[in-house]
Amino acid sequence: QVQLVESGGGLVQAGGSLRLSCAASGRTFSSYAMGWFRQAPGKEREFVGAINWLGTYTYYADSVKGRFTISRDNAKNTVYLQMNGLKPEDTAVYYCAADLSGPRSVVAGYRYWGQGTQVTVSS
Repeated sequence: QVQLVESGGGLVQAGGSLRLSCAASGRTFSSYAMGWFRQAPGKEREFVGAINWLGTYTYYADSVKGRFTISRDNAKNTVYLQMNGLKPEDTAVYYCAADLSGPRSVVAGYRYWGQGTQVTVSS
């Protein structure tokens, strides 16, 4: 089992940057694929990006491709989401998720979830 805690959210102006962190407990973090999702008020949770267990493969939703970057440090049990060029439509609660299966783009593909961190982008 793994427990996930996100941090790094906040309020930023459009065009700005934030880096979210997701710290995981457990000694087997390096075995897990990790995903980032977000949920805006009144909307369904949507895929942002994912990374494989080794950190050699990433993929992203079209809406964030070229602006967001996922990375991981298995020695620190942490995965990151670097967000550049933020837009008001990026405003949401951001969640990290983990699963022993390969990186996936669907909510059902992840067993473990963090509690989320709020990102607000002002125009």
